[in-house]
Amino acid sequence: MVRIDLGATPGTSLRRPDELAAEEPLEIRVRKQPLAVTMRTPGHDIDLAMGFLLSEGLIAVAEDVTTAQLCAGTDTPNTYNVVDIVLGAHVPAPVTDLSRNFYTTSSCGVCGKASIDAVRTRSRFDVTADPLRVPATVLAGLPDQLRAAQRTFDRTGGLHAAGLFTADGRLLVLREDVGRHNAVDKVLGWALREGRLPLAGHVLMVSGRASFELTQKAWMAGLPMLAAVSAPSTLAVELADEAGMTLVGFLRGTTMNVYAGVERVTV
Repeated sequence: MVRIDLGATPGTSLRRPDELAAEEPLEIRVRKQPLAVTMRTPGHDIDLAMGFLLSEGLIAVAEDVTTAQLCAGTDTPNTYNVVDIVLGAHVPAPVTDLSRNFYTTSSCGVCGKASIDAVRTRSRFDVTADPLRVPATVLAGLPDQLRAAQRTFDRTGGLHAAGLFTADGRLLVLREDVGRHNAVDKVLGWALREGRLPLAGHVLMVSGRASFELTQKAWMAGLPMLAAVSAPSTLAVELADEAGMTLVGFLRGTTMNVYAGVERVTV
């Protein structure tokens, strides 16, 4: 890598090594049938796969999964970029025809579903009556906690983060990934395996913007509150309002915007 500094006098260039965020494909198979391919940062791949199945409404509890294992792929040298999941006999098999296969990227999330209706998946958890209340002072401290726990970001500067917090601001788990949706799936997969669903009374904090997809994933896990450092989208706000969730955006320093569910944020 060559670093160019036009601010120096005179301008300088320096050749030096640089550490980059890893990005590799992960194929998710269900009962040995390909279901999805996502571009992700390797690590916590089982959680990523299980979180993905949860957020797509294919599973609800850890007991819906009989086995989940990282398998050898076809690469040489082998990168073990395949997760094979066997669902319980009581769980309906996902549709895997070509018109409905999932393909996700590190930037946009799920793409290529067969219809507009397939984009919106309704949660089995009702969060409208969740009594969660979080002081604004607690919310204001979440971005710094999230950032302080991003160890890989410190070295690469190229990863998103998602963190699960208690109502009093205690960080339970943090995951990083080149894809913000993957980071969220890794958190949800962890919570699923730990038997913590639904995630009533918790806050999901993300390092980027609050998209429709992230809002839906949070709802699918029974989360009453999603907070983001950056802006939400219009559809994210609409979904949060429909689901009875609280959606906080532009959470920076001492300021924040509450776009839905303002009653859960106390001042």
